[in-house]
Amino acid sequence: MSDVGTKPLQLGILGAANIARAFTSGVAPSAAVKVAAVASRDVTKAESFARECGIPRFHGSYEALLADPAIDAIYNPLPNSLHAEWSIRAMEAGKHVLCEKPLATSAADARAMFAAATRLGRHLVEAYPYRAQPQTLKLRELLAAGAIGKVQLIRSSFGVAFSDPTNIRLKPDVGGGALLDAGSYAVSLALLAAGERPERVSATARWSETGVDMSTVATLEFPNGALAQISASFATAFHRNALIAGDAGTIETTYLNHPPVGGPPILTLRRGTLNTVVPEIVEVTPGNGFLAEAESFERLLRLGPEHWTGATPEESIDIALTLDAILESARSGASVRIAA
Repeated sequence: MSDVGTKPLQLGILGAANIARAFTSGVAPSAAVKVAAVASRDVTKAESFARECGIPRFHGSYEALLADPAIDAIYNPLPNSLHAEWSIRAMEAGKHVLCEKPLATSAADARAMFAAATRLGRHLVEAYPYRAQPQTLKLRELLAAGAIGKVQLIRSSFGVAFSDPTNIRLKPDVGGGALLDAGSYAVSLALLAAGERPERVSATARWSETGVDMSTVATLEFPNGALAQISASFATAFHRNALIAGDAGTIETTYLNHPPVGGPPILTLRRGTLNTVVPEIVEVTPGNGFLAEAESFERLLRLGPEHWTGATPEESIDIALTLDAILESARSGASVRIAA
């Protein structure tokens, strides 16, 4: 495997789905990260994808990509149900892994993935492009500085319409459903704002004929006293927004992956407790989240974990535990406590 840092990070992509195409396009301008190979179980599809996206090499199997000695790390955007297996297999082949959200379809699988990373001495991180964006970096800065005081209430939502039953997001056998797809974003934002994982969740959902959730709403209770409401939907028009309310002000954000796509990259900050407070519009630099995320991943590998702007392993496990509990509550109709 080539030495990270002496030349651009050589990244291989598992699969040739649409998200892999968008990722490759986003990363293309980088001088620090290069998509050097792509793999598909259909060699013709891999070759076509590589030619279309300007990728130097292609492989007709995932195993062949993992065996490629020129590849430093793997981007894993496979269906949710394949994240754990192929991320672990990549690390066993000596590769670091940037794995699409949700990291796994269960907290048990997420823990197994990080255990493998520790055992094998590889880096594994969960891909949330919005976390690498200046919009979210500024949000974290404001929260850390106490700009709105102690966080008391959080509301985060993400919805986008999908109705084609052949869409992979609507298939239960590959980890489909609104919560694991859109809801993983809403949950991750809520936990970022609260600074910890919840201790209890209560949820309700509306289900498709195939058995995946089309809309899910949940209330999260945190040990520090904060409360959050999250919603995720495949049955609504696009919306993506969050409100974080403290005892001394509020922050609103769209926590976008790729602003200005979806809206302007701004934060609306209100300092004070009266309804006459004039909002401050905090503008930040727009950009492609895949690019920001990939370059943050390269810095992690070259300089260390403190240079990674995304979720830590502990945060990713907390997100997975929360997603597990929300699904359990939505199916049972009862609130669920998350063990410490």
